[in-house]
Amino acid sequence: MSGKKMVLTLYRQNHVRQNWRVDLTGCEYELFFIELADILRQFGIELELAANDEVTIDINSYADLLNAIRISSPSDGLANICIGHVIGKSPRLDLMEDIKRGVTRVAFAPETIPPEDHNRRVCHNCGCGC
Repeated sequence: MSGKKMVLTLYRQNHVRQNWRVDLTGCEYELFFIELADILRQFGIELELAANDEVTIDINSYADLLNAIRISSPSDGLANICIGHVIGKSPRLDLMEDIKRGVTRVAFAPETIPPEDHNRRVCHNCGCGC
């Protein structure tokens, strides 16, 4: 696992509904990302935080908020997948917990993440073995 590099990218957010407004650039989240990166560094994993202001996500729900946070891990063949795709349904709608779950799943169990829809092979139970 040594030398693995991951990038957590934050997309620009347009908060259509104010009840899902979260400041991912504030002190609380900055400290959270530093601590998460420090934990991963102990396992030889580098976590970088980036912002992409070229893409804007309209935030109408918690799922949209998860969609505005992306993870890339080139060594695992994962490019820019949203946290929601990685973790599935959020049990408590706790953004820090969900980010940590998503990042650690990509870091330590990337093979458990299903391919995105456009890369999936669907078996129709025809016996072909796919």
